[in-house]
Amino acid sequence: MKMDEIIENRMIDRWVRGFTSPANRVNAAHETDAELVEMAGCADSFLAVTIDTVAEEIAEGIYRDPFTAGWISVVASLNDLSAVGADPLGLVVAVTLDGAKPPDFHAGVAKGMDAACRAGNTAILGGDTNFGDRTVLTSSALGLVPKLRIITRRGCRPGDVVYASGPFGAGNALGLARLSGLPDAAFPENLYRPAPRIAEGKLIREYANCCMDTSDGLFATLDQLLRLNDVGFRVECDWQKLLCEPALVLGRKSGVPGWAFAAAPHGEFELVATVAPDREQEFLTAASTQGKQFTRLGTVQEKPAVTLVFPSGKAVDADLAPFRNLLFELGGDLKRYQSEFLRLGARLGLE
Repeated sequence: MKMDEIIENRMIDRWVRGFTSPANRVNAAHETDAELVEMAGCADSFLAVTIDTVAEEIAEGIYRDPFTAGWISVVASLNDLSAVGADPLGLVVAVTLDGAKPPDFHAGVAKGMDAACRAGNTAILGGDTNFGDRTVLTSSALGLVPKLRIITRRGCRPGDVVYASGPFGAGNALGLARLSGLPDAAFPENLYRPAPRIAEGKLIREYANCCMDTSDGLFATLDQLLRLNDVGFRVECDWQKLLCEPALVLGRKSGVPGWAFAAAPHGEFELVATVAPDREQEFLTAASTQGKQFTRLGTVQEKPAVTLVFPSGKAVDADLAPFRNLLFELGGDLKRYQSEFLRLGARLGLE
């Protein structure tokens, strides 16, 4: 499967072609969640740099609580650092505040940002503040990665075991509740608080062959890793084990199948990593010692497909590109997205 089958990949590649290639960047496009940079005079570490913006989720009403918006704007960048195993140095932020919002809203954004920083044992170093007609939150995180412990999106091999740093579904459950017009009580927004996975990233860099965060959802992450590594994945889709309890509850009440919470693009920023079989037990022992629990997703296979194996015994080689391209093809039309998305999964025979 080719990288350019994904519309977002093509968009990124067009941008990259327009830029001068930096001589001190270690990674190529698409290979890492955070950019790795060689620093003059630093023999032991690379600088890791990433930047993320939260805007559409606020404008579309998915995030109504300013604390959520502030929290996610920081966690999105911190977990890009986590995916390359970086030790954070701090963040700088650029904030455009909606002038029509009251001061309490702006204070809530700041509280969310600070709380996420404290959860990741780091801090905001400074930034820039502006006023406009809508809220736009941009955060850039910086960290250091030991040169002998580089972890990227490349490197997984057939036979590797696939693990995740936590359960899935909360992000897409919140998106489902908002797009369906459900009452706030159907999925309270404060249930969507993906954790900074800094400690997990440091553990992964010691034992794993590759890593990527799930900001665009689990299925998109697996599909991107497949395309980068020319391998496939055999995923054990027991949703009772892979999804968080609030997403399972919402699924039962709404009739939305489990696969939808893994396939939609509003993810949890968990880490997905592959570990060689001969290091698996060592990895799990180290995780247990640190009080970290990883969820086993399946294995890496030679066949370049994402094979979804359901509890019924049914196995589906799923082409995930249509899921990843759907919102682009609909021109961002969220009103049509949900119904088209569910019909797509039904056509593929997902459970």
